[in-house]
Amino acid sequence: MIEQKKIIVVLPAYNAERTLARTYHEIPRAIVDEVLLVDDGSQDRTVEVARQLKVPCYRHTTNKGYGANQKTCYQAALDRGADVVVMLHPDYQYPPELIPALAGLVAAGRFHVVLGSRLLDGGAVRRGMPLYKYVCNRVWTWGQNLCLNQRLSEYHTGFRAFSRHFLLSVPLLENSDDFLFDNQILVQAVYFGYAIGELAVPGRFTSDSSSISPWRGTWYGVGVVATTLQYVLQRAGLLRCRLFDSRGRSLRDHHERYREPASKSLARPGLDSPAVL
Repeated sequence: MIEQKKIIVVLPAYNAERTLARTYHEIPRAIVDEVLLVDDGSQDRTVEVARQLKVPCYRHTTNKGYGANQKTCYQAALDRGADVVVMLHPDYQYPPELIPALAGLVAAGRFHVVLGSRLLDGGAVRRGMPLYKYVCNRVWTWGQNLCLNQRLSEYHTGFRAFSRHFLLSVPLLENSDDFLFDNQILVQAVYFGYAIGELAVPGRFTSDSSSISPWRGTWYGVGVVATTLQYVLQRAGLLRCRLFDSRGRSLRDHHERYREPASKSLARPGLDSPAVL
């Protein structure tokens, strides 16, 4: 706990057997109350490794997408009473030892959203980030900062902390079930007036680091542009988009159903047999 706030770390996993144990063992359990894993239909031993580590595991029987994985992560964490939820990729790209720094800013009430930025200290390429990815990240971030009137160093990190209030309030169930979810939830934070904090994190870029193909990356970029355009048009009163509708589908609407212990869609998992979705 930090400031008497319950901290839960969620690991959205897909084929993470090689890096899961290393990531898990570096999570600072002195302040982290629980760690949860959601497996998105992995074809490797990710679920088996999670069982060996005694990590509560929720499992999608099919690959539903990275955004769908995060939705399940946040649903599960809120169901278990999280005040602060830290999303950490289990690919060992981000340093788990910085979880207290991210979670602390949320627990102290400074921000509802905090990002662990790989670009803030200027050393991402030197540490191995592919140049094409760095350039795309910079271009997309520059464009979104201009349109959203922000000064973030990146919108695409897989290391984030959120407050319970934020996750229950924004219509995140309207977001994509794919990679675009990451960007949409931050644009929603800006639209609904939540200040976003950033901390520099020294990312590791290895062959085990999760990444999307250039083709899917291109479509992700198109989605980033589309989301930004939707934001601008919504602000101008020229469009009504469900992403920015306060009455849109949110975890607050579904939270009581997820809390039902007999729920087949999201039961509390045991350590030996993961919940199946």
